[in-house]
Amino acid sequence: MTALLNDDLAQASAEAGVALTEYFVTDTAKWVWQYRVNQLTSDPGCAGWLTQIVVAEPEGAVVGYAGFHGPPDEAGMVELGYSVAPVYRRQGYARAMLTELVHRSVVEAGVRTVRVTISPDNAPSLATISGFGFVEVGEQWDEEDGLETIFEVPV
Repeated sequence: MTALLNDDLAQASAEAGVALTEYFVTDTAKWVWQYRVNQLTSDPGCAGWLTQIVVAEPEGAVVGYAGFHGPPDEAGMVELGYSVAPVYRRQGYARAMLTELVHRSVVEAGVRTVRVTISPDNAPSLATISGFGFVEVGEQWDEEDGLETIFEVPV
């Protein structure tokens, strides 16, 4: 993440073991990397829960990044997030990422609820979560993303 923050795609790719693209050094991606670096600095134990590079198998295409916002909270809730590189959108990768994140949540003993927050005008993301049992439970204002609808599903 530090290499990405420094616009060093070669180093980041070497550390990740896959060829990363400019998508991983956009302003939005760099905001994610900085936020996660700050989390790791304050709580190294959350490393296994944070954002990771997503590689489609078997072709090995680096299609985006996904993960949790952190480990389960005291109520057993985890919030997830995912981002698909524009060239790979509308090909099922977001749904595949969501499927894997929900599956991981189900097998983790401390998780009781999965949350996702989506801008009300983000039709593709709203369509992605349909069929997973998510229920709207409220709204929030996110300083980075603006108004978001909160969806949750029990695991």
